[in-house]
Amino acid sequence: MDKDRLEQLRAVKSAHEADLMHKPHVVGVGIGLRQIEGQATNEPAIVVSVDRKLPLSELDDDDVIPRELEGFPVDVQVIGRLWAF
Repeated sequence: MDKDRLEQLRAVKSAHEADLMHKPHVVGVGIGLRQIEGQATNEPAIVVSVDRKLPLSELDDDDVIPRELEGFPVDVQVIGRLWAF
């Protein structure tokens, strides 16, 4: 990924981070590599970390995390709950 594209990705993440953080079960938003079946790909993505995934049928439409934002893929990854010590 070239430097300009990375800057665009960072800007899109920043523009949507607050909205994403207000969705149920979201514990973090960052930039990383998309994962498929637990294996990292070479595709940069906006990574939304959640404590658990729920079936779409259990979510309100406003709580669904989009598959992409402004042309960049969004990858939802389960990391569990975060605890500060």
